[in-house]
Amino acid sequence: MPDISLTTLVVLCLAAAAAGWIDAVVGGGGLLLLPALLLGLPHVPAAHILGTNKAVAIVGTSGAAVTYLRKAPVKVGTAVRIGLAALVGSMTGAFFAAGISSDVLRPVIMVVLLGVAAFVLLRPSFGRAADDAKVPVTRARTVTAIVLVGGGIGFYDGLFGPGTGTFLVLALTAVLHLDLVTASANAKIVNVCTNAGALAMFAYQGTVLWQLAALMALFNLAGAMAGARMALRKGSEFVRGVLLVVVFSLVAKLAFDQWT
Repeated sequence: MPDISLTTLVVLCLAAAAAGWIDAVVGGGGLLLLPALLLGLPHVPAAHILGTNKAVAIVGTSGAAVTYLRKAPVKVGTAVRIGLAALVGSMTGAFFAAGISSDVLRPVIMVVLLGVAAFVLLRPSFGRAADDAKVPVTRARTVTAIVLVGGGIGFYDGLFGPGTGTFLVLALTAVLHLDLVTASANAKIVNVCTNAGALAMFAYQGTVLWQLAALMALFNLAGAMAGARMALRKGSEFVRGVLLVVVFSLVAKLAFDQWT
């Protein structure tokens, strides 16, 4: 582990806890965790930052998934199949990532996110259990979720990445007609699959700071389990509010990266 001051270590652990909470509720914890690692470890190679980030995130995501599994109606088989498709998609996206400039992708993603925010604001019923439970989930919708949600968002994760968890929650809500809490629960299982694949590759390459990751992972786990419990207790309206905050934060972050 590199030389890190006590202050920096405390800030990184608190950032890991907050990121775990955000990720468990609606996805997007990487928006906080990755910049925190980059700022806190300015002299560490980017590959080690990414590998350590995945090692921390998978622990919190797994803890949130277990918490949701106990109380939310999660279809584990469907979620795992979507996760495996996302794993393949992310590997494919990573293969093409070197040839595509993020400067081209950021404006497109910002427009998509603003459209999503407008949709959620103008349709208050989106992701409410009472409304979505009335719509049957057909085999065709399940296949669409596996191919488009898993493969498509997985490809985006490997190609670019920011906001993947948020996109998963939104897509699962729209395609499978899940309420936002159940969509968050299923998204966690998909995230575990994609994080496991990425972490295996980083570990093979030797680009994980395991000691730092282990300490931060404890805080990330605590934050994730607290976030999952709060989402289950407060319901879809709470998740909807957090979702909008995360979407607008992601747009601001992408805009900052694009024009500074």
